[in-house]
Amino acid sequence: MTDAAAETAPRPSSAPQASDQYVQSLARGLAVIRAFDTDHPVMTLTEVAARTDLTRATARRFLHTLVELGYVRTDGKTFALTAQVLQLGYAYLSGLSLPQLAQPHLEELSLRLGESTSAAVLDGKDIAYIARVTTRRIMNVGITVGTRFPAYATSMGRVLLAALPPAALKQYLAEAEIRPLTPRAIGTTKDLVAALDAVRAQGWCLLDQELELGLMSIAAPVYHGPTKVVAAINVSLQAQSVAAKPDPKAYLEMVRKETVETARLISADLSAKH
Repeated sequence: MTDAAAETAPRPSSAPQASDQYVQSLARGLAVIRAFDTDHPVMTLTEVAARTDLTRATARRFLHTLVELGYVRTDGKTFALTAQVLQLGYAYLSGLSLPQLAQPHLEELSLRLGESTSAAVLDGKDIAYIARVTTRRIMNVGITVGTRFPAYATSMGRVLLAALPPAALKQYLAEAEIRPLTPRAIGTTKDLVAALDAVRAQGWCLLDQELELGLMSIAAPVYHGPTKVVAAINVSLQAQSVAAKPDPKAYLEMVRKETVETARLISADLSAKH
């Protein structure tokens, strides 16, 4: 495990334990679940203990409790989450009004463009998909509601990061591990800051094969009220298909306008609802 990974691992000791309403065992159990991520999908007992700052004996008890409840599976040596963990987030996602408001607009946008469309929110250092319309699979990893990607490496993530208050963005930049995921991707905090400045100035983001080679996307912010960005939507594009267009730049500009307008319509619906 890298030092950066250790720094970003969930740590129960950082929780506000002063309140007499605080249940430490619940916090530790959730920390064990959150210790599993994209870089650590399968771990040994020792690795889980290290990432949560728990003793091996305590980590073992929590892991085996989660196994009994069906949230974790084990082969006797290693542990991994099961699909049942998705139920923990489903109540939150299904309770949001935003996915229901966004879905018909995403469907219309997808129908007009013939491309996949999505909506996501910022959750810690990642984006989490809350709605999606798929026309075809264009990534090696399947994307569904609940899928997470590093915010810095996605078009929706950069839109959301660009909208953060300065203090929140400073904290994100201090904690996030910025590394290029493809040869075309930015790989330093300085480059990310410059990219976010551009997104903030223009009000949208075009990402060209930085999350995965062959994948492009255009994203725009969704507002609740005049200034508060609460989500982002995007259109996913195949770089090869874009390049094959008679006028790729004109096509991308058309997609950008459609994406920005759809985000505006969702924002209007969200503001009207509340």
